[in-house]
Amino acid sequence: MKAVAITKYGGPEVLQLEEVEDPTPGAEEVLIKVAATALNRADTVQRKGAYPPPKGSSPYPGLEASGTILALGSSLSPGSPWNVGDEVCALLSGGGYAEKVAVPVGQLLPVPPGVSLRDAAALPEVACTVWSTVFMMSHLSPGESFLIHGGSSGIGTLAIQISKYLGIKVFVTAGSEEKLEACKNLGADVCINYKTEDFVARVKEETGGKGVDVILDNMGGSYFQRNLDSLSVDGRLFIIGFQGGPTAEVNLSPMLAKRLTVQAAGLRGRSIDNKAKIVEEVKKNVWPAIAAGKLKPIVFKTFPLAEAAEAHSLMESSSHIGKILLIP
Repeated sequence: MKAVAITKYGGPEVLQLEEVEDPTPGAEEVLIKVAATALNRADTVQRKGAYPPPKGSSPYPGLEASGTILALGSSLSPGSPWNVGDEVCALLSGGGYAEKVAVPVGQLLPVPPGVSLRDAAALPEVACTVWSTVFMMSHLSPGESFLIHGGSSGIGTLAIQISKYLGIKVFVTAGSEEKLEACKNLGADVCINYKTEDFVARVKEETGGKGVDVILDNMGGSYFQRNLDSLSVDGRLFIIGFQGGPTAEVNLSPMLAKRLTVQAAGLRGRSIDNKAKIVEEVKKNVWPAIAAGKLKPIVFKTFPLAEAAEAHSLMESSSHIGKILLIP
């Protein structure tokens, strides 16, 4: 098969389409013919050498994909619950940038009603990230308020939609009026341009000084203090990225005064069993919203697999809104 290899660590130009061996599915895995895969920031970090795949995972980038089941592992019986020929999307530990990928059976999801096989590739990683962090761990609940940094990202665009579906007041930050308008059209209640406004002051203004209940943050160190200052009593901060660096000098007193909780987690390094639990929760809680037409994948642009370098350049320019797909 063909797959995109990281020939050495560096810029987008190190990504090269190569002829490689087909993956062999394990006993409790399925082999998928990939219809599409979606880019994630983690792919660009892996390309630079700072985010190696977990032991035993595919060396090729790609944390989610959609496609058709080609083969079942030796421990899997047809119809339990999958069959050869089924159209699925999947959460991966790697390997999506390829014509075929092997994936544990517990990380498969059906293509939701009303979503094309291609566009379904834009859903697994973001849905599992948002649901596991914001809802399973930070317990964001109907009637609460929620600040999403990077509201126009793949994660942001889905987080806005699922939160509005559940009756949550949504605040977002983004860096252009075009991006803020896109967030507003998806349902965001308060849209803040972080380049021209102080998001702490705006959050305080919009909440009568109270602050928001939950923050989903992809910046890390550079936003840490301001995030603490933006939270309400019993507020929860969840960090999923370090685009603003991993370190900060911080005044911790708001944590004590407001009983704040700070958590951080990735998805890729979790156990197979833990991922399967998250996937099941996503299927139960997010997939019905998609089927009801209340939530949809936001696809910005597609590229052929051979143009993975161009796709990475687009992602790193941060000029996109939603997801970028690669098509084998």
